[in-house]
Amino acid sequence: MKKLESSLLNMVLVLTGVAVVMGAVLAFVNHVTAAPIEEQKQQALANGIKTVMQADNLTVTQTDTVRTTDAKGKEQVYIIYNNEKGAAVQSSTMGFGGELKVLVGFDTDGNILGYTLLEHQETPGLGAKADQWFQKGQKGDIIGANPAEGLTVSKDGGTVDAITASTITSRAFLKAVTDAYNAYMK
Repeated sequence: MKKLESSLLNMVLVLTGVAVVMGAVLAFVNHVTAAPIEEQKQQALANGIKTVMQADNLTVTQTDTVRTTDAKGKEQVYIIYNNEKGAAVQSSTMGFGGELKVLVGFDTDGNILGYTLLEHQETPGLGAKADQWFQKGQKGDIIGANPAEGLTVSKDGGTVDAITASTITSRAFLKAVTDAYNAYMK
C-alpha cells in the first residue's frame, strides 16, 4: 500500500475525518447516557425532598416556579415543591467555586426543617463542608431557624458560625437559603 503524501489537503481531510468520527461517538454516548442521568437526578431530587422535609412518606401536591431578578439584573429561578408539611424550595447562588444549588425544606410557618446540597463546585475539605456544617447539632446549625429573622454569619454581625476558612461559601449558602425562603413566602 502506498503511503499518502504529506500535504496540507491530506492532513485536513484526515483530521476532519477523525473529528467527525469522534463527534459521532460522543453524540452516541451522550444519547445513551442522557436518560439514566436524568433519572438519577430525579431520584436524587425526590430523596432530597424527603430528607429536607424530614418525612419518608411525602406527596408533592403542587410545583411552582418563581422568577425574580437580582440586583445585577440576572434572572433567578426558584422551584417550590409544595406538600402537606410545607414546601421544599430549590435555590441557587454563586459560591466561591461556582454555582451552589440547595434544596431547603420549610414548614408552614417558614421555619427551616432541613436542607441538602444538590450541586456545588466548592473546594473539597473547605467549602464542601456546607453539606454538614449547617445541619442540626453542628457548629453552624440553622435547622429550626426562620430566615425572616435574618441568617448572616457572625463575621457580618449575625449569629451563624461560618465554615472555617470558607466565609464566602457560608455567605453564599445563607443567601441561597434566605432567597429560597423569600420565594416560598411569595
